This record gives sequence, C-alpha cells and structure tokens, in this order.
Amino acid sequence: MKHTSVVEDYLKAIWGLQQIERPVATSRIAERLDLTAAAVTAMIKRLADQKLVRHEPYRGVILTPAGELSALRIIRRHRVLELFLTETLGYEWDRVHDEAERLEHAASDELIERLARLLGEPERDPHGSLIPTAEGTVDREKLPALPDLPVDAPAAVVEVRVQSPDRLRYLGSLDLFPGAEVMVREQAPFGGPLSVEVNGAARVLARELAEQILVRPASRDEPSGDASPAEDAPGKAGAA
Repeated sequence: MKHTSVVEDYLKAIWGLQQIERPVATSRIAERLDLTAAAVTAMIKRLADQKLVRHEPYRGVILTPAGELSALRIIRRHRVLELFLTETLGYEWDRVHDEAERLEHAASDELIERLARLLGEPERDPHGSLIPTAEGTVDREKLPALPDLPVDAPAAVVEVRVQSPDRLRYLGSLDLFPGAEVMVREQAPFGGPLSVEVNGAARVLARELAEQILVRPASRDEPSGDASPAEDAPGKAGAA
C-alpha cells in the first residue's frame, strides 16, 4: 500500500527511534521531525486508525507489523538512493541524506529494484547502515560502538550513525569511513575523549561522536576487518 510522504516520514522516524527505545515517546518523534507535540499527537491518532502504529497512552507508540513493513520499504528506498548517489553520481557522503530525502517519496519500487541490481544488490549504504531487503526484512546484528572496544583491540568501522553534514565531513577528515581500521589507544575518564588510531594515524575523538561509530572487532587470527579499505569508501568520491 502506498502512503503519503508525510506518513512515510513518520514511519521511518518511529522505526529509527525504536532501535533506541520502545515504545517511542511522542516527544521524541516531535524532536526527530522538528514538529510540535500537538501535530505529532494528531498524526499518531491517524496512524493508529490506519493500523500502522499501536499507541500506548502515557508511554508512546510501537509500529505494528504493517507499519514496520512500510517503514523498512521506505528505508530501503532511501539507502539505495544514497548509495546510487555516491557510487554512480559521485556525491560525497555528507550530501546524500538530504538528496535522498527529496527523492525517496517519488521513486517507484521498480526504479529502486533496478538501481539495486545496478549496484550489485548491496547490503549497506554509504554510511554502513544495513539496507532492508525488497521483502522488508533487515538483519538485527548488534555491533559494539567504538568506546566499547578494549584498549589496543583492532577493529573495522562498519557503520557511522551520523546524519549531520558538518559532523560527517569532520569524520571524513579523520578517515573514519566504513572499512577504516581502528584501535582505541586510550579513553579519558569521566566521559572524556578517546585517543584512537585510524588506519595507522593517531586521532582524538569526542566520546559523543565515537558512540555513533559501530565496529566489528577483528578475530584473533585475522586483520582488523574484511571491509574494503577506507580510501575506496564511496563517501570519498568527488561531489557531483
């Protein structure tokens, strides 16, 4: 079933927030979408009437199976478009989110599937986020964040959960793309910054940002990750 762009934005926002908290407070939805609490409350009632969410008074909302399927389909559109923009059109990774936001509601399912085939049926977008399948499923793998690594334990960056263009540009300047080899050398106490090694170079990273970087620890008998080197990451392509 095709939904309006507004409904799709709500479903996508709720799905993302559900990965952090469940049920999702309406205040968190309002914050994510930059809307008033009253506007969100009214829309939640409409979504509940359409059987897309279940509203628990004084607690928040949860996507129904139908709502989650619709959310994953729009997320697939968004992430395939992001990858197409970087790999085929040369966009940098800090520019693709807003562009994909504008395109995702107009793109047909057929177009997205053709793009996915062109890209080789990719599993992750330019930021390392998993791309849901065409059937609306997604891997639930839990990965540690960079601060969760033991000191001197090698790992590879898998996903960067940052949307701010300024922050993405900054992380790119540190070479912290998916595929980068990383190692925590020191963690300052009381929530202080991390001293890390990125592809062999010493860096200092704020803990708030480090917590948005998911990694895969290297096995004992392998180098730090099987992802492609950071210099081949799509985020480093030139702007279109």
